[in-house]
Amino acid sequence: MKLVSIGNVLIDPDLLQAEFACDLQVCRGACCVEGELGAPLRPEEALQLEEVFGQLMRMLPEKNRRSLHRYGAVEVYQGMQYTRTVEARECVFALVRDGITLCAVEVACREGLIDFEKPLSCRLFPVRVRRKFGLDHLVYERHQMCRSARNHGKERRIRLVDYIGDALESAYGAEWLESLKDFVDSSPKSSCRK
Repeated sequence: MKLVSIGNVLIDPDLLQAEFACDLQVCRGACCVEGELGAPLRPEEALQLEEVFGQLMRMLPEKNRRSLHRYGAVEVYQGMQYTRTVEARECVFALVRDGITLCAVEVACREGLIDFEKPLSCRLFPVRVRRKFGLDHLVYERHQMCRSARNHGKERRIRLVDYIGDALESAYGAEWLESLKDFVDSSPKSSCRK
């Protein structure tokens, strides 16, 4: 199957067929720790993170607090902004509770301490937004650390497009998401069902 276009967004066909649901009891939040860079940020997210990180300090480990004080919340690599990492490893906003790495931004938002949700790239993961032909291009990245999430999603028959539906709606709108789901539902190759 070739690239699919929904509105002005290109989508890899693998994303349309995938089943996925995070299983934190198995992966332990590896996506907040593994990787070469932190989470990709939109410009407005970078500004928001620089504004709110002071409210997150009490949640974070000492080494993360030191890094935020010294370097700030955002780093730039090849013209793109990312959450800063600590010692080129975990995201500076990573915290550990009961052996599971969580996002302090997400925890603070859920607790009503800040209005900012974690970055869109984190909410979309394992889907990444690339650019192709001047359009957003959604790519499903199959990471080894997410093997349990693929199995978990398959066992529970949870489609990736449903799992990240809220993030997709935030990025592209409710009408776009409905069009995407209609396309997936009508696809003859779709093995996933709601």
